Amino acid sequence: TNSLTMAWRLYKNLSEEQQRYEKQLIFEHPAFVKLCQQLLRDARRMTRGDLVFSLHALVNLGVPQNTLLLQTLVRVCQEKLNQLDNRCISVLATTLAGMDKDKNVSALQAGLQLLVEQRISSIRDIFILQNLMRCLGKDAPVFLKKKLEMAVLREIDGLTFPNALRMFLALAAMNYCSLPILNPCSKKIQENVHDVPFRQLILILEVCHTLQYRNVKLFSALADYVNSTAYLWDKRQIILFLSACETLGFQPTELLDIFAEKVTEDPDFLNLKNLLTVLRVYSRLNHVPRVQKHLFFEILHSCLNKCLPQISNTELLKAVYSLGILGYLPQRALDELLQKDSKDELLLPDDLKEQNTMMLRCVKTCMELDSPSFRKPAFVLTETVSSLVSLNLRKAQEALIELLGDENMFLQNVRLPYRYHIDFEIRMDSDRKKVLPITATHDHPDSCVQRLAFLFAPVSAFCLGTTHPQGKLAMKKRHLNKLGYHVILIQNKKFQEMKNEDAVEFLKRKIYSEDPFSFPEATVQDNN
Repeated sequence: TNSLTMAWRLYKNLSEEQQRYEKQLIFEHPAFVKLCQQLLRDARRMTRGDLVFSLHALVNLGVPQNTLLLQTLVRVCQEKLNQLDNRCISVLATTLAGMDKDKNVSALQAGLQLLVEQRISSIRDIFILQNLMRCLGKDAPVFLKKKLEMAVLREIDGLTFPNALRMFLALAAMNYCSLPILNPCSKKIQENVHDVPFRQLILILEVCHTLQYRNVKLFSALADYVNSTAYLWDKRQIILFLSACETLGFQPTELLDIFAEKVTEDPDFLNLKNLLTVLRVYSRLNHVPRVQKHLFFEILHSCLNKCLPQISNTELLKAVYSLGILGYLPQRALDELLQKDSKDELLLPDDLKEQNTMMLRCVKTCMELDSPSFRKPAFVLTETVSSLVSLNLRKAQEALIELLGDENMFLQNVRLPYRYHIDFEIRMDSDRKKVLPITATHDHPDSCVQRLAFLFAPVSAFCLGTTHPQGKLAMKKRHLNKLGYHVILIQNKKFQEMKNEDAVEFLKRKIYSEDPFSFPEATVQDNN
């Protein structure tokens, strides 16, 4: 057992190429064959520790699972299962997690799960608990996950920084979002953020995405750390970090600005893969750099042009769509896309047909509305889809009736050109002093009437922890502005949490304040 364990310890520290070479040498060595034969003969006479550590070493050295040796050791572990102490249980659980499911492995895993249920109250070592969580995995029954959670919480006061990192991974393996565990772990990570290796930074964000755990303080601490040490990181590493943030809907504003500067200073690293990632990140997070924004988008545009000969149809559509969301029209790429579309050469995968159709439609809308030659129409044709509103808009409807006194003072479920839809529309006089009845404005040109569009959007349509709209919502707002609407964005979840009188007062401030008539977000349209 000592020989096998030492071989494994030396082996695991080698590079992948060295491991392949050393593995062949080990398996062909005469002493290894004799060692395995002796292990096979003595399996039932071994101590519990020697048994599980030998199995662990052999599995990790890559001995095939269907060999007589490994199958014998697995069966002997079944026979001696009740004799294993907590440490041996932890090692065995780790070993089984790396093995394929077969009849003997499945039987041993089932027995191990029953043993863990019996022993869990006696396990005080948080490292062992983490191993069990990772190895029992997402298939463990909910009641066992809860028992493991309670066992961890008993020891949470002694949580160290390395254990906090491992606990994130253990919970992800179980696919179990435990806030009582995650919150103190997050705090410990924030306190020691400068000791987190780069790969672990990415893993933490990926785990948060898997568990749907949204902790703005944690994300901000990680982003601030990468931001303050950006000169140490390769640009490709920063792309990985930004991509992980984008997946969470989190906007690390300063880091996005710093990375944009790096792109403008040295754009040569932007191959097609990196370019598509950068476009996706900036468009979804609706981020336009504060300085040199025109240069940044010109460089992205230039890189896209260089990639056109090798780009696939799907990648071309995604790239043009991402730039379109930000209000930028990459003319050459756009021409190629439309040319392929007109010739029916834009062959796209069937499994993404609906998504691709939506992206192409958005691109064509951007071409028209974001064109420098577009002028606001004198009249905008609108259509009321239905007088009924969905349940999640009922409160807003009632608040508007109480505020304005009558349903004839606003429209609901309004359909506009370009397939846009708004929840409620209110019309005001040109001085923005009073709300006008809808019927009284039919014969007036839009120049005499101020149109307000209310959009009650889900929290997921905004960057995490902010009121900053993500790309698609920001594009919709920009296009409604072009059609002559003053858009009021409201996070529906927060609105639903208001008391009725507060909801009425909130809408009153939105309607009669100057805010809804400003156009604050940055775009790059004037660069076209």
